Amino acid sequence: MPNEASQTAHSTQALQRAGRKTMQRLLPFLLLMYVMAFLDRANIGFAQKALQHDTGLSDAAFAFGAGVFFVGYAVFEVPSNLLLHRVGARIWMCRIMVTWGLISAAMAWVQSPVSFYTLRFLLGVAEAGFFPGIIYYLTQWFPQSARARAIGVFYFGAPLAFIFGGPLSGLLIDMHGVAGLAGWKWLFLVEGGLASLVGIWAFWYLTDRPDDAHWLDTDERRALATALRVDAGEAAAHGPRDAFAALVDRRVLVYAAIYALIQMSVYGVIFFLPQQVASLAGTAVGLKVGLLAAVPWLCAIALTWFVPRRADRKGSHRAWTIRLLVLSGLGIAVSGLAGDLGAPLVAMFGLCCAASGFIAAQPLFWTFPARHLAGAASASGIALINSLGGLGGFIAPLLRAAADRHFGSHAAGLELLGFASLAAAALVFIVVPRSGARRPSAFEQHADGAR
Repeated sequence: MPNEASQTAHSTQALQRAGRKTMQRLLPFLLLMYVMAFLDRANIGFAQKALQHDTGLSDAAFAFGAGVFFVGYAVFEVPSNLLLHRVGARIWMCRIMVTWGLISAAMAWVQSPVSFYTLRFLLGVAEAGFFPGIIYYLTQWFPQSARARAIGVFYFGAPLAFIFGGPLSGLLIDMHGVAGLAGWKWLFLVEGGLASLVGIWAFWYLTDRPDDAHWLDTDERRALATALRVDAGEAAAHGPRDAFAALVDRRVLVYAAIYALIQMSVYGVIFFLPQQVASLAGTAVGLKVGLLAAVPWLCAIALTWFVPRRADRKGSHRAWTIRLLVLSGLGIAVSGLAGDLGAPLVAMFGLCCAASGFIAAQPLFWTFPARHLAGAASASGIALINSLGGLGGFIAPLLRAAADRHFGSHAAGLELLGFASLAAAALVFIVVPRSGARRPSAFEQHADGAR
């Protein structure tokens, strides 16, 4: 019917406008928040040598402290995300960022292994719920047909943290002696303080739900709410019904195992990346190493911009995830072997492949659990996947250090981490169902059903 077709076209246009406005309004700020989070997780790699020199931390103590962050993070993930579901993103994201910024700044007063372990653990506790909270928040604003693109833009935060944060961290390290403070102390004070300021800003900037979005008009809010409601109904029909059921759901646990393997690759590389690049460049960690370390993340941004868009259009999330994880695993292995053989350019190429693969694969991965989780089950399920997966970040530096010691080669740990990425690809191939051509958007399905 002409009138009905006109209404459908009008609503589809309203949904498209709502998607563009939501992307422009929320994604840049969420991206800034993630940059701050990644800086405060990964700046320990820039501080490593100077921190160890001043505090007497051994390599094993540093590896344990770098990883113990994820223990506190994992333990408090689920309750934190359920609180976000209850009180809203504005309040809870503000709390998370302000407390983690203050604890990160307090790292400037580390004096012993005990204080190092304690602050790293508390940093994990404070940040718990940030990442799964943002993923859950994005599922409340973007329908399934646009979700990979939205999460892909959010994932720019990791490479951007290294592109801009790497030189910033190197510059702060080079401030050694200014006002009588060591460079690594400046690193923690400045970057921790910035996180707290962004957290305060989040309270005034974020909007909890589409119904409260004054920056969307009435038609746009209605169209977006309809699309999200249809997606949530589909997820609820095929997935766990409540928060507890999601915690014992078989598919959620399998996704957690896949994510743990991915995170082993990610954090086994990034915690040691500055030192690895410094070794390849034959120089100490500083501004030059910060600039060189940004190169793999530029490659990661390019691939993360291209792949999720193509996957959303074609419905090929599974196939692209497998390809990217294989690319990551091979890149990690090549970077280790080439570094041992004295081929720095080949090693840097391997690092570019590794970073591009494991960054671009993750926004695609998150579309898998989102297909059958909704409401409180979504909040708890996403948090559980991230918390159990995050334990891979605890295991990775310890495993890499142990492998290097056992085999007497810096390539051994990287070979092991490359295998973890390949194992993740194999699991995705085995357990994630194939998808066909691109699904119609949630709104399109709703409109078809109304006819």
